[in-house]
Amino acid sequence: MKKLGILGSTGSIGRSCLSVVRDNPEKFQVVSMTAGENAELLAQQVLEVKPAFVSLANEQAANLLRARLRDAGCNGIPEIAYGPEAMKKAAALPELDLVISSTVGVAGLPATYEALLAGKQVALANKEVLVAAGELVTAAARAKSLELLPVDSEHNAVHQCLRAGRKEEASRLVLTASGGPFLHTPVEEMETATVEQALRHPTWRMGSRITIDSATMMNKGFEVIEACWLFGFTPDRVRVKVHPQSTVHSMVEFVDGSILAQISVTDMRLPILYALTYPDRMPSSEYLFDWESLRVLEFFEPDFERFPCLKLAYEAAGCGGSYPCALNAADEVAVAAFLEEKIPFGAIPRLIADVLHSVPSRKFNNMEDVLDHDRHCRSRARELLARHSN
Repeated sequence: MKKLGILGSTGSIGRSCLSVVRDNPEKFQVVSMTAGENAELLAQQVLEVKPAFVSLANEQAANLLRARLRDAGCNGIPEIAYGPEAMKKAAALPELDLVISSTVGVAGLPATYEALLAGKQVALANKEVLVAAGELVTAAARAKSLELLPVDSEHNAVHQCLRAGRKEEASRLVLTASGGPFLHTPVEEMETATVEQALRHPTWRMGSRITIDSATMMNKGFEVIEACWLFGFTPDRVRVKVHPQSTVHSMVEFVDGSILAQISVTDMRLPILYALTYPDRMPSSEYLFDWESLRVLEFFEPDFERFPCLKLAYEAAGCGGSYPCALNAADEVAVAAFLEEKIPFGAIPRLIADVLHSVPSRKFNNMEDVLDHDRHCRSRARELLARHSN
């Protein structure tokens, strides 16, 4: 039985992961879980899977969880803690076999790094981990001879395709993108798109930030940066193709001209199951593919005028160093401001570009350097946001 730690159990990926565990109780045991402030949902999850250790963001949420569990007659188990150090502990418990990193934002970065330092296999669903600190994280994995297992459907697809050949035989990676809700919207109308319109993703049901990132295509830009670190490719060898049907999750071009594509249903439980059972594959009849959906397959180049955030991501990937970290920090502030209706949709890439052009590059020697730069870039973004608002 594989013993799991789930970072971000109350988020969409965390809930999907627990669904996989629920369907395979003889295969997986949840030992630790972390959440932000959603103590109500965490209490339900704890009562179901009975982990040994849980952590939350703050003392208030931890006290609420204790109260809910006490009301349900659950006393003493699990151990409940809160704060960044508790999250690190949840990721590095000695008995863990695999840690699923699905916490949104850089909040999950220190704990994921701690898991690798402790020699734990990590299944990565948190883009910010590699976008903000790819060099440090991949170095920690190499030092322990660990392979980072991608959970994102696109990287998971690339991982599966690369199993058919040697990495040196691959010439390019091709990440597919649905194009989001504004694929056919006139560019001038995107400037004033509403929050409701931007959250209307045509394929996936996700959290608010990642849905907005999909609408701007920044999400795909982050995936380009991730792919570079996960698979050792330079940005010019990672291409993006708009594929509205979202049937082909990604492709790998090989040096002889062959192209391998990974096709499956659009259900995040499938890449999660792949990561949890790797290098094996578990038989399942739940994810049967509808072959009729292959009648139409479209692929075309993304429009950088329509999606300037994707262009910014490629530029940050090319510059390397601390620029991807700045890109992520600025994006998080800009998206939050848009969701709060402080700036229009079209101002998101402008604010990000202003941050990238106004913060100096720096070298990261340790995780504290990363977090310090992240804080600095967020502060700079908020300063510029105030100017944008005025």
